[in-house]
Amino acid sequence: MSTLNLWQDPFADVEQLVRTVFGAQPERPQGWTPASEVFRDGDDALVQVELPGLDVDKDVTVEIERGHLVVRGERHPQGDAANQRATVRERRYGSFRRVFRLPDHVGPEHLSATYDAGILTVRVAGAYSPPAPHKVAISTGAPSSIDASSTPSTGATTTPGAGGSAQASGAGPAIPGDVATGPVGSAEMAGASA
Repeated sequence: MSTLNLWQDPFADVEQLVRTVFGAQPERPQGWTPASEVFRDGDDALVQVELPGLDVDKDVTVEIERGHLVVRGERHPQGDAANQRATVRERRYGSFRRVFRLPDHVGPEHLSATYDAGILTVRVAGAYSPPAPHKVAISTGAPSSIDASSTPSTGATTTPGAGGSAQASGAGPAIPGDVATGPVGSAEMAGASA
């Protein structure tokens, strides 16, 4: 007759080895990671996260942080699970955090979230559409707010670099991606001419 083990702790052997060798028990990471999927719906992205049994009004937040969609929250044991020691525990409790990178042109106004049947769905409107170009108005005539004699000198000089591109030297600020910024600008220019 064989014995059926309902739950085998995958870390038990490693923990026993560490206890034997070092005399201490390693800490396991707390929390859990909910399953997620990302779908394309035309030009929109749909981010779905499985969160069954959570009170999304109290335990879940959806935010944008530094160009990333962040879904975070916490699952608490409820009822008997909170007060009793389980012999078999397959549910995970604790905090979770899922992060998804957003396109640069997507802001908070592009997001909407719904929760139905244990699935949180975040619609990212226009995630797959190319960003609209922004036109800059050009005025004619001499600029009135810039006076060369009143602007402080940064000591920057322009010298020709490799391939005939100009490179700035000194402490003056440069626009990212400009030829004057050095390798980034030079690589862009070299790629454009090839």
